Amino acid sequence: MTIQAPPAGGTAGGRALAAAVEQFEAAAAHLGLEPELREVLGGCHREYTVRFPAKLDDGTVRVFTGFRVQHNTSRGPAKGGLRFHPQTDIDDVRALAMWMTWKCALVEVPFGGAKGGVTCDPRALSPKELEAITRRFATELEPLVGPDSDIPAPDVGTNAQVMAWIMDTVSMHKGYSVPGVVTGKPLAIGGSAGRADATGQGVLYTIEDAARRLGFGLAGATVAIQGFGNVGEASARLLHEAGARVVAITDAGGGVYNEHGLDVAALALRFGEHGTVAGARGTVPIDNETLFGLEVDVLVLAALEGQVTAANAHHVRARILAEGANGPVDPSADAILVERGVTVIPDILCNAGGVTVSYFEWVQDLNRDHWSEQVVNEKLKEIMVKAFQEVLAVARREQCDMRTAAYLLAVKRVADAMEMRGLYP
Repeated sequence: MTIQAPPAGGTAGGRALAAAVEQFEAAAAHLGLEPELREVLGGCHREYTVRFPAKLDDGTVRVFTGFRVQHNTSRGPAKGGLRFHPQTDIDDVRALAMWMTWKCALVEVPFGGAKGGVTCDPRALSPKELEAITRRFATELEPLVGPDSDIPAPDVGTNAQVMAWIMDTVSMHKGYSVPGVVTGKPLAIGGSAGRADATGQGVLYTIEDAARRLGFGLAGATVAIQGFGNVGEASARLLHEAGARVVAITDAGGGVYNEHGLDVAALALRFGEHGTVAGARGTVPIDNETLFGLEVDVLVLAALEGQVTAANAHHVRARILAEGANGPVDPSADAILVERGVTVIPDILCNAGGVTVSYFEWVQDLNRDHWSEQVVNEKLKEIMVKAFQEVLAVARREQCDMRTAAYLLAVKRVADAMEMRGLYP
């Protein structure tokens, strides 16, 4: 049985969904899943689309479109971020929700996969406008979300403040505080220490394991990073602190290169002031395609989906490609990267630090507990290292690449959960 997905030549969301379905189908075929189970897991369980008005600062009213998709909840409550981005559409959210299901299963946190978002450009909105859109969207989502049903988190274009507005909106409607309705909140209202850097921390841990497997350490290793948002900045900073030399960074506004190493702290300040690292003193400009082709030890992709494809994969010369973003490598590029000897740390493993610490935050909220950042990072490292070793063991046993191995593990775990629960009624 083949699950239907949009053609690859459609929207960015359509291409992401086609990639997600292709990756699942490959694992399902390898595992020999029954056709009925493949049909269920190849699509999303629940989809919610809303159109809602919000008043802008100039007094005009604009209608926004928002989405929440739950792919599968057989292993626990739905979990996944909210993305505020101009390209956000239903297919994009479907793909991201599916990837979340496999990610949660791979690191064995008791969640199912979900994703959501609003089609908008948060950079073009004032703080007041962003708050109005967020609170109205939270109101629309209220029939779905809750600590035991569906727990949103930050994603591209959202942050801890957005999560605070959502938590407050739901709490006002309930009449009491509901900190567990979202994760990624500020510490003052039930957030977890270590959550802001969690995804980048997980990227670091998996890169350390991959480098060790290849026989080198991070001290002196060269790194190039696409994306300088939450994940890209944290990855750059943590890799630099581990002794690596970050030589190139790109973001939506441009890029910078210095073969001797970039001042990551200074670039973070510049990004905060100007919204881009482009033009920083002591650097030369670089674009994404040039960055992909740099001869570095590690290439971190921390931007959006579908960045490396069959058209440019043969340019990649990194020893390790770490997928800090969701779906940054199109399936058409995987065989090329394997042939070129590039070790790809797949997204459902590499960037799972975020959902893992979100799980920690959820547990702390439910128990009215608080863990130190040291405890959080120790628990995170234990989980990430265990998952990496499990994926590596499957890759060796099945004589396959790391992505295939990760999917075989994750899909099997979800399929087992569904079979054990059975059909209702």
